[in-house]
Amino acid sequence: MEFDFQYMITVFPNVIKYLWQSLSMAVSAMILASILGLILALVRNSRIPVLTQLVAVYISFFRAIPMLVQLFLFYFGLPQLFPVFDGISAVTAAIIGFSLKESAFLAEIFRAALNSVEKGQLEACLSVGMTRVQSYLRVIFPQALRNALPGAGNTFITLIKESALAFTLGVAEMFAQAKMMAAASFNFFETYLAIALIYWLVVIVVTLLQQQLEKRINRPYIQ
Repeated sequence: MEFDFQYMITVFPNVIKYLWQSLSMAVSAMILASILGLILALVRNSRIPVLTQLVAVYISFFRAIPMLVQLFLFYFGLPQLFPVFDGISAVTAAIIGFSLKESAFLAEIFRAALNSVEKGQLEACLSVGMTRVQSYLRVIFPQALRNALPGAGNTFITLIKESALAFTLGVAEMFAQAKMMAAASFNFFETYLAIALIYWLVVIVVTLLQQQLEKRINRPYIQ
């Protein structure tokens, strides 16, 4: 069978309208994962007995479990144990699964970024009358953000790509639509190549935006 370029062109408008679903899941999961990851990083750095160990177990567990297994665990497994989850939607289950897994990776990224800031700066802030919360918000976090941004950006790119796994739960996103089109036309290569090009373009755009943000944040540090 020859490559059908004309058919591949027709795939783009049919699947691109589902891009918003993929991006909305990735953005929602990234926001939740960032908040949870920062909390986990702060708890781990606090060295509170028992709580620190529990956070370490959480990070180890969610970093080890494949994303597909995790999605099935939340969507199909939880309702079996907790009936309250019977009504959970596939999109909600996907966002929860994505955010919990990536929060484990972000926790380590944020922890490394926080540790990269000299401890003397916190002591200096406290010595001039600032509270610990003020010290973190005004001095520690801005510097840690600069070091965490590259890793966090890669995590967001990972989330965009992993959003394709939501089709296994029945979510109508780009890959789900492409899979149906490929099965109906038998033009598998053309269909999946079109999807690959769309993801590639999205990642390029996100990478460029990340680079611009990094330049803006690094501007005060450039001599």
